[in-house]
Amino acid sequence: PSKSSYELSTDKQDSYMSTLYFDRELNQNSKKAWHTIKTMVNLPVISPFKKRYSWVQLAGHTGSFKAADSGKILKRFSENEKECFERLMKDPLRSCVPCFHGVVERDGETYIQLDDLLTDFEGPCVMDCKMGIRTYLEEELTKAREKPKLRKDMYKKMIEVDPLAPTAEENAQHAVTKPRYMQWRETISSSANLGFRIEGIKKADGTCNTNFKTTKTQEQVLQVFVEFIEGNTTILKKYLKRLQEIHIILESSDFFKRHEVVGSSLLFVHDGSGNANVWLIDFGKTTLLPDGQMLDHRIPWQEGNREDGYLLGLDNLIRILESITER
Repeated sequence: PSKSSYELSTDKQDSYMSTLYFDRELNQNSKKAWHTIKTMVNLPVISPFKKRYSWVQLAGHTGSFKAADSGKILKRFSENEKECFERLMKDPLRSCVPCFHGVVERDGETYIQLDDLLTDFEGPCVMDCKMGIRTYLEEELTKAREKPKLRKDMYKKMIEVDPLAPTAEENAQHAVTKPRYMQWRETISSSANLGFRIEGIKKADGTCNTNFKTTKTQEQVLQVFVEFIEGNTTILKKYLKRLQEIHIILESSDFFKRHEVVGSSLLFVHDGSGNANVWLIDFGKTTLLPDGQMLDHRIPWQEGNREDGYLLGLDNLIRILESITER
């Protein structure tokens, strides 16, 4: 049977978003040829042809991933992310992230090699939850303010979501600055108030949904989770147990205490057999703090304190899943 593969794509300026690819089809000519041989010699079917993968874009940018050997994928190289994975492999969080297998060269490009988290799932359903109260680094905000540029593309994105969001001046310019857009983007979703937002979902049938930009309230998020698990209480309980385990490990993790975790996600995966798991993924923007500094990950962010709200988001996620079990 075909296997699916999943990881996150990257962008140098915007937050890391989800990309997944899965097996679409087999080579039809090879299939017909094999059928002919099978008929002639009356042998049992042993599929000899390779899988072909097609990309399905949840959000972000394609081109950041390549297939690797069985059970692994290649992600476009980031020095920061490589260093994070090297530290994570020595931390209790190792059990909560894809295993890191070093740096490799392929077709003249450099990649980090990671476990394919979907290897053990058949027809998986996947959800990406972007964690934290903001998905941009403080330094990104500072740099954008130093050289403010009017962005027509960001204005267009803004009015597509909410035509009333721009000010009179922004409407006259048909543009907004990046700092304005970055901060507005977090307020329309559940990031600012719940500490996480749903980024995208891929169902077992291959259908994708990324239309969660204005999914903001706890009740709205709860309904998305109810639809995602399709009423399967076994999967719900496994997700809840795993989140509670992750919570305990985060509290004891030196890596977590000493890093500003921005743009990272929790990846939820389950399949029809009841197999379910959750991992922390995407550390391209995760930043090591100056010596001696540690974060609470819950207290409100004020520019300069570097708080990311990760545990606030995880607390709310656990609370929402617990409320589903009580219904």
